[in-house]
Amino acid sequence: MIRRLSDHLDKGDVSFDHIHGDHKTSSGSVQPLYGEVVSFLSFDTQEGSKPGEDIRHFLSRCISSNCLLLLRVLDLENTFRPKLPEEICKLAQLRYLGLRSTFLDVLPSSIDKLQSLQTLDIKHTNISNCPRLIWNMQQLRQLYLNDSCHIKLMNQISVGSSSSSLQVLVGLFVDEETLVQDGLDRFFNLRKLGLTIRLLPSQQEAVVGWISKLKDLQSRRLKSINGENQPGVIELKSLTSHTNLSCLYLLGNLKNPSTVSEFPDSLIELTLSGSELEEDPMQKLDKLPNLKVLRLLAKSYTGKMIVCSSGGFPQLQVLKLWKLEQVEDWNVDEGAMEALWDLDIRSCKRLKMLPEVLQNRTLLELELTDMASQFGTWNEDH
Repeated sequence: MIRRLSDHLDKGDVSFDHIHGDHKTSSGSVQPLYGEVVSFLSFDTQEGSKPGEDIRHFLSRCISSNCLLLLRVLDLENTFRPKLPEEICKLAQLRYLGLRSTFLDVLPSSIDKLQSLQTLDIKHTNISNCPRLIWNMQQLRQLYLNDSCHIKLMNQISVGSSSSSLQVLVGLFVDEETLVQDGLDRFFNLRKLGLTIRLLPSQQEAVVGWISKLKDLQSRRLKSINGENQPGVIELKSLTSHTNLSCLYLLGNLKNPSTVSEFPDSLIELTLSGSELEEDPMQKLDKLPNLKVLRLLAKSYTGKMIVCSSGGFPQLQVLKLWKLEQVEDWNVDEGAMEALWDLDIRSCKRLKMLPEVLQNRTLLELELTDMASQFGTWNEDH
C-alpha cells in the first residue's frame, strides 16, 4: 500500500503505467494501490500537452475509484498545464495544492469545495482571475498568486470566511477596481504580504492605511508600477511600529524619502529598487542593528557618493549594489560592516575603486559584473 506517491518518470516505478500508460486501464486496477495515499508529488517536467492530460486522467480515474480521498498534499509544480478534473472537489482532506510554475490558465470552478485546504500556490501561472468563491475556504492560511492576479467582488468576503484565517497573501494585483474598505482590510491577521499596485499616489491612501494596521507583518513586498509597467510611486508611512517586520522589499519611487530613517530595528533583510533616493541611504540604514542582507538595486540611489561610517551595519553579512549608475565614490571607515562576507557589485560603471578597507578583507567573497576596467585589474591582482 502506497502512502506517499512521487512521479519521477521512472518506468520501473509501479505507478508509471497508471499515470503515463493507457488511460483506458480499468479503474479497479488502481484501487488496491492508492486507497491510502496522503501525498502526491509530480516531477514530470516534459513539454507539450501530455503531462497535463496524464495528470487529469490519473486523478479522475483514482477519485472515481474512491482512491486518493485521504490526500493531504498535491504538488504539481513545474508540470506543464495539469488539467485538474472537477472531481478534485471530492478531496476533502486536501491541505496543500501546489500549482506553481505550471502555466495553468484557470482553476477548477469547484475549487471552493476544498474546505480543508490551507495552502494554495498558483505563483508563476497564467491565472489572472481567482474565483470569488475562494473566500469561502475557511481554513485557507496561505495564498500565493502570480503578481497579475485580480480578485474582484471583494465585498463578498464575510465573517467566517478565510479573511480571519489567512496569514500569507502574496502576488495580489491591486488597481482602482480593487475594493479595499470592507474588502482587503478584512484581512487583518496577515504575517506575509506581497502586492503589485497600479495606483496613482492619490489612490494609495486606503491601501497604505490598511497595511499600517497589520502589526503582525513579518514580510512585506510592495511593487508599484505605472500604466507602462515601469516603476511607479510608492506612498509609505513610518514603519517603526511594525516591530515584527523582518523582511522588506520595495520597488518604486519613494514619495517620502524620509521614511527610510523610520524602518523598524527588527529588519533583517531589505531590498530597495527604483526608489530614486537623492541622499545617501547608508547613513540612515547603517543604524539598523539586526540587518543582515541589504540590496540596493537599479535606481534605488541617484547620488554620487556612498559613505559607511565606523560602527555601522554591525550585523550586515550580504550586500548587493546593482545598477547604481551615478555612484562614483564609496568610502568605508574602519569598523564598518565588520560581519560582511558576501559583496556583489554589478553595473556600477562609474564607481572608481573598491574601498581600501574592503580590499584588505581576506575572507570577503567578492563578485564583480559589468564594472569599470580598473575593477577588473584590481580583482586580478587579488
